[in-house]
Amino acid sequence: MQFYFPDSQDQVDPSFDFITEQRSIHRVRQRDDRYAHEVIDPPPYDGLLISKPIVDGLPGTTAKYTEAQRSRLHRVGARRFFRLDHGATDLKIMGDCGAFTYVREHEPVYAVDEVLDYYEECGLDLGVAMDHLIFGYDATLDAKSASDVPADWRFRQGLTIELAAEFLRLHRVRRCRFEPMAVAHGWSPLSYAAAVTQLQNIGYSRIALGGMVPLKTPDILDSLKEVSVALDPAAQLHLLGVTRTAHVQDFAGFGVTSFDSTSPFRQAFMDEKDNYYTLDGSFVALRIPQVDGNTKLRRQVTAGLVDQRSARRLERECLRRLRSYDKDGTGVEATLDAMCEYAALLGTKKDRSTEYRRTLEAMPWKQCSCTVCREIGVEVIMFRGADRNRRRGFHNLAVFSKRLRRELDRADARS
Repeated sequence: MQFYFPDSQDQVDPSFDFITEQRSIHRVRQRDDRYAHEVIDPPPYDGLLISKPIVDGLPGTTAKYTEAQRSRLHRVGARRFFRLDHGATDLKIMGDCGAFTYVREHEPVYAVDEVLDYYEECGLDLGVAMDHLIFGYDATLDAKSASDVPADWRFRQGLTIELAAEFLRLHRVRRCRFEPMAVAHGWSPLSYAAAVTQLQNIGYSRIALGGMVPLKTPDILDSLKEVSVALDPAAQLHLLGVTRTAHVQDFAGFGVTSFDSTSPFRQAFMDEKDNYYTLDGSFVALRIPQVDGNTKLRRQVTAGLVDQRSARRLERECLRRLRSYDKDGTGVEATLDAMCEYAALLGTKKDRSTEYRRTLEAMPWKQCSCTVCREIGVEVIMFRGADRNRRRGFHNLAVFSKRLRRELDRADARS
């Protein structure tokens, strides 16, 4: 089971000083900043997924990549751009069209030739054909007639299959070097299975299942069970955006060989409480906003809602006490009091004192052997600025990778 991590230019600056919160004046982001596979050893994923809208943008929207970055990616290729050949692990690169970004359009915004050019220029290992998301699921439709299925759902499924056929035809004509993958969309177990059957008949041996992110786990499993009946023994399934390690053994049993997700990384700074992963659970990160670097806090100061001098004093006190607690393991009450006082000054409504106490008393960062926790220690548990939050995301990826391997090893032991 392979795990692909979707790239969104999430890197960390190795020159960042956690005490002074300054960085090198000579820093060049593309040259100096590090990806997760350059920080975590061994790399926490089997490959990267680069989405065309992230790189090139869409009409009327801004891409994550600058013009210079985009030009360099096309000029030198993805392997060199992401520095994938510098380590001992052979990481793959997959590309897709980011269907979620144009879901409201009547049809995908890219032409087949355009996508093939993009995959070839970037030197990808795997390329996903264009697809059109179906945001809807109703298993009861399997017992009804085709006319009961919303017309838009049927249109999107049919269009996705048509585009996949054209994609494979031109892939063969042009003798493209990357391996082609199609996407199956559906609204029920039988409709997913029908799409997979059609794509196999066209000639695909690698098929991704799309539109499953919002589905409940039982619905995903029901669909996979039906798909597995139709799946050719040599075919491989990829789950787009689905991360559920507790069911990875079930996924593998139904023919899933790979998946992608940003969830472990994004939970580090997007989740309310599951910010720091451990093998068997998670902890909330300790929120200590930067007075000068936090946009929301800066607005509060400008509006006169927060006294800047008091905020800076409490910010420094939180940092001092937390670092002191990390060194000798004493002063948990004083540390917690300082954090609660700072939160009160900022007008934070949610009381996290119980969750903070659990994190402080467990000191999980001291039990972790990942590269991030070894190098920056207690700084990883601070919910504070991109350089800490992204490193915590890298830590989560490392732990997630271990969780995944553990579940797969358990499956192997039982078989």
